[in-house]
Formats: sequence, structure tokens, C-alpha cells
Amino acid sequence: MSRTDHHDTREGFLFAGGAYFIWGFLPLYMKALAHVPAWEVVPHRILWSLPIAGAVVWWQGRAGDWFRALTTPRSLAMALTTATLISINWGIYVWAIGAGRALETALGYYINPLFSVFLAAVLIGERLSRPQIVAIVLAALAVALLTWEAGGLPWVSIALTVTWGFYAYFKRTLPVEPVQGFLLEVTLLTPPALALYGWFEAHGTSHLFHTGWTDTALLIGSGLVTAVPLMLYAVGAKRLRLSTIAVMQYSAPTMIFLIAVFVFDEAFGPLKLAAFGLIWTALVIYTWTLVAAARRTAET
Repeated sequence: MSRTDHHDTREGFLFAGGAYFIWGFLPLYMKALAHVPAWEVVPHRILWSLPIAGAVVWWQGRAGDWFRALTTPRSLAMALTTATLISINWGIYVWAIGAGRALETALGYYINPLFSVFLAAVLIGERLSRPQIVAIVLAALAVALLTWEAGGLPWVSIALTVTWGFYAYFKRTLPVEPVQGFLLEVTLLTPPALALYGWFEAHGTSHLFHTGWTDTALLIGSGLVTAVPLMLYAVGAKRLRLSTIAVMQYSAPTMIFLIAVFVFDEAFGPLKLAAFGLIWTALVIYTWTLVAAARRTAET
């Protein structure tokens, strides 16, 4: 069953909802690793994701798809591109949470769907409706307001938006299903991840098995909190309408926002409120266009 069936399923809600729930609470997990350098955490996210994704692909009986993609030059090049983008995204995210900039990560993931619409217009010539143009302009105004307040670009938000937006765009070109594609990406990232882990071990600064069971458990568990939501989302998205996913995707950055303000106690003054207000207005407009389009399609 796919989203082209124009209706949602309970399984779709459960799978996608589980993914967004994990992503929403991920800052709490990464905050517990704030004392570990981001460039040490990311290799563990890769290395411990590999056996999980591999087990799922083997259970699905789709290892052949993974191997064919791994031995096809074009697929390999595209997977290398997406793997590079997602690893940069992970690194910025982990660093930002540890540095007390969770609000900027929430903003980045709020902006992301609008950036994806902008990318589609620029790169593949999709026509933007007037409401979509208004939504993108409002998002740009929000970024400008935050830039004026901080005296510089909110680079964390922009970097997360750009890396994830291009990741999603190029991911569509991989000739494998999302789960096999994720396994292909972490396979390609494993050699540099092992090299980084070896570097920390050689210099005596590794936190794995050396600084207590809590650090070890959190680093190993980072594979679970990385691989599981991505695979849950891949399954759930196929069982939900695009308009439903469009609404659900805001749950994760909303949870990150609430955690940043009420748990991490990050500064949230009037200018930030105004900027987020612009973003929320833009997202309401954008979501309305998707819901309206879905209704028109269902009526035909």
C-alpha cells in the first residue's frame, strides 16, 4: 500500500508516529552525551547502526538489492553523496545540542519542508503556488530577523536545513528502498567511522569502555536512536498520505522546541518569538496548500 491510495492506515500512524516521537526526544539523549565530542559521537551512530540496518535488510530478504547498489558505480556515487550529507547533518546536530543551541535545531527542521519546496522549484522546475511563495518569504523573513538579533546568520539552522534538504532530494535517486539505502550509506561511512574511533583509542581519549558504563551504553545505544526512527519513518510514510505526513512532521521540531525552552532553559526572547511566529505561520500556509491539494485529488 502506498500514499497514492489516498487514505491513511493505523500502521502508518504507528510507524511514523514512533519515528517522530524518537526524533522529538532525541535532544535529551544527545544532551546526556554533551561531554563527548560530536566527532566521536557520530562514528558511533554509524558503527552501531550498521548491524541494526543489516539485520532488518536480511530479515526482509533484500540483501541482494543492497549488494547490487553497492557494486553499481552510479548508485555508489549517489549513496556516497547522501552519506556525506547525512553525516554532516548528524555532526552539526550533535554539536548544537551539546552547545546549548537546541532552539536553532528546531528552527532548522521547521524550515526544512519549505526549503524542500524551494529546491524542487529551482532544481526540477516545479511551479510554486502563491501561498507557497508567501510561506517561503515568511521563512526568509524569520531567518533575517534572527540574523539581526544575533548579529550573524543562524548557521546551525541553515546548515541543518540545507544538508537535510539536499539529502532528501538526492535520496530519491537511489534505486533501492529507503531501508536498503540507509544500510548502503552506513556501509560507506563505516571505514572513516572506524578510522575516527581508532584515532580516539590511539590517543587515549575514547569514551567507549573507558569512562564508565553510562557513556558506553549511550554510545552503543546511539545506533538504535539513529537507525530505528529512520526505518520506522520509511515504513510509515508508505502507509500515509503526503498531507498527513506534512502535518505529522512538525511534531518532532515542536518537541525539540519545547525541550529547548522548558527543559534546557535556552533563551527565548521577544525577537525569537516573533521569528518562530513567522515560521509557524508559514508552515500553516504550506500545510493548507498540501491538504487542499489532497482533497482535490481525492475528489477526482
